[in-house]
Amino acid sequence: MSLTLVIGNKNYSSWSLRAWIAMTAAGIAFTEVFIPLDQPDTKERIKRHSPTGKVPALIDGDMLVFESIAILEHLAERFPEARLWPQDPAARAHARSIAGEMHAGFAALRSHCPMNLWRPVERRELTPEVEQDLARITQIWRNARENYGRGSSFLFGGFTAADAMFAPVAARFRTYDIPCDAVSRAYVEAIHVMPAFKAWRDAALKEPYVIAADEVDWPKVKKTGEA
Repeated sequence: MSLTLVIGNKNYSSWSLRAWIAMTAAGIAFTEVFIPLDQPDTKERIKRHSPTGKVPALIDGDMLVFESIAILEHLAERFPEARLWPQDPAARAHARSIAGEMHAGFAALRSHCPMNLWRPVERRELTPEVEQDLARITQIWRNARENYGRGSSFLFGGFTAADAMFAPVAARFRTYDIPCDAVSRAYVEAIHVMPAFKAWRDAALKEPYVIAADEVDWPKVKKTGEA
């Protein structure tokens, strides 16, 4: 049965990236439906697929799954061979916990440093609230790598749903040149060299749509490769 993933702008939509990168990295075939965000008809168009009017949404036959973390759970059940959660029970419990924390938290970082893949790497002054978020995030990454992912590129060995949840955060670290420890820096690099992430970013750089609220330099729109 075919899968359809409804997503928003690849340059800005961090939630869309989470589902998309998990499916792509796992080799799960799907049809992509792209709906530009922040347009007059955006919500109406998304509601043709999902009652929330938000992306992403996964259509699996006659089943509809929305919310990124629910999509990842559905995919893990539907495609157990993809191993989207760690096999070890303790590691799996920890991975689900930090994925849930990511889904529900870190509002200061999200607001102050929105995902923006075409913005040139450039440091931004951070607020105390953002600094608190970053301290917790890097603690999560270090702990997971130390206890479950040592010797690998990702948090729990192979790429998992937890990595999918944190991929947009790694993108923010790169875009805003956020200082971090060596373990976290290596993790950010591991996400960026993934073929799936590179494919997403390449597509993002070609998009014509600009969302002012996600351009922290507004009214200037800074793009990689432009003066």
